[in-house]
This record gives sequence, structure tokens and C-alpha cells, in this order.
Amino acid sequence: MGQTKEIITTLLPLLVLFLIFYFLIVRPQRQQQKKHKEMIEGLTKGDKIVTQGGLIVEVLKAEANFFSVKLNDDTTAKLSKNYVAFKLDEETTPNNN
Repeated sequence: MGQTKEIITTLLPLLVLFLIFYFLIVRPQRQQQKKHKEMIEGLTKGDKIVTQGGLIVEVLKAEANFFSVKLNDDTTAKLSKNYVAFKLDEETTPNNN
């Protein structure tokens, strides 16, 4: 009985640290990844996005792993879905002052 109590008192702090680590780091990161994936899957033609490189582009077509995007009136390109940072909303659109 005494040895079991020692094992429990030894492992309890490790278990508490693991739970703290999970709830402060792992779980929020998973939730953020899930939201980002849902945002990418919800992008449609005409949506403006910001790439991880900082370019503001407009989605022309969503494909399996890529987006066809318009950089300006004359230039189109393909962008990997892995490099979409976020979607621009009307509230987050930069001012052209």
C-alpha cells in the first residue's frame, strides 16, 4: 500500500503539468487550426485574402490544393492553400489614403 501511494504522489505532479500543457498550448492551437481550415474551405470566387507573403489577392477559382488568384487586372497566379494567411473582411481592408 505504501509503494502505491509513493507512485501516485510521484506521478500526480507530472499529470497536472501535462493537463496544464494540454489546455494552455495544444487545445487552443488545434482550435485555431480548425478555424483556419474552415475559413480556407469556405473561400469562394471574389473573396479577398492575404497571403503569408503579405500580398492581397482576389480568389478567382478554388481547386483541390490551390487557388487561382488575381494579383491585379492583368496578372493571375496559382496560390497553394497552405499559404493563405487570412481572409480580408470589410472591417480589415486597409485604407488607400
